[in-house]
Amino acid sequence: MTTMPTTDPDTVSPDALHTPVLGWFDQHARDLPWRRPEAGAWGVMVSEFMLQQTPVSRVLPVYEQWLARWPRPADLAADAPGEAVRAWGRLGYPRRALRLHGAAVAITERHGGDVPRDHGQLLSLPGIGEYTAAAVASFAYGQRHAVLDTNVRRVFARAVTGVQYPPTATTAAERRLARALLPDDEARAARWAAASMELGALVCTARNEDCGRCPIAARCAWHLAGKPAHDGPPRRGQTYAGTDRQVRGKLLAVLREAVDPVPQAALDAVWHEPVQRARALDGLVADGLVEPLAGGVYRLPLT
Repeated sequence: MTTMPTTDPDTVSPDALHTPVLGWFDQHARDLPWRRPEAGAWGVMVSEFMLQQTPVSRVLPVYEQWLARWPRPADLAADAPGEAVRAWGRLGYPRRALRLHGAAVAITERHGGDVPRDHGQLLSLPGIGEYTAAAVASFAYGQRHAVLDTNVRRVFARAVTGVQYPPTATTAAERRLARALLPDDEARAARWAAASMELGALVCTARNEDCGRCPIAARCAWHLAGKPAHDGPPRRGQTYAGTDRQVRGKLLAVLREAVDPVPQAALDAVWHEPVQRARALDGLVADGLVEPLAGGVYRLPLT
């Protein structure tokens, strides 16, 4: 097994990548609601929470409904966290809904209801990590930050490092490379962050990459090397059927549809295997997604 080779950022010619990628983005960027000026920083933040491990097509309808109901952080903060879980629907990974609610509460209490501009203040909000703080600062406020999601990491791995896939977890070398590739101009850097992400989402995809449409194919180290196959740890696709995640989703679906607290018998009916069902329910309670009440009934959390 070989490891991902290191790249000296000083040998990279950033502008040779910036100009063609930004030109491509000008022509091919999708018209997404969180990219429009009226979305504001809150719209950008909501989209970033929803888009984690979830495709755009599934996010769009939920995003529109969410912003119509809670157009500002204070609107969401004033509602029960269980309502955020209910509105999250079937986007998956529902703890993101609780984290977004927690961030809305903190924004309301600490920042007067406005999503902060400062990267450090963004990073201090509950549920916001390195990527989300950089993405909001860049996409909402036009700041100069390295925004490293899976799509960007794949573009950089191929175009600069010459390998098919980036490492499983983001490395210090990737962060150094991303910083080295940032344009000096703040507005151009923010545009580059969005453009490199879009390139990975639409052209330089994980499978069936379309090098014929890629604006930097002639400069791509992986393409020029003959597109060598991945030579690292096996890349395993995520399974869902039969997992605790599926059981959790079925349990939450019952609670989302219910107006009143749900009895244990109604939850027992959604999955045949009692041990796995109990484990999934215990996990939902431990994660704060479900609240048990006296008498063996359950509801989405109110506090």
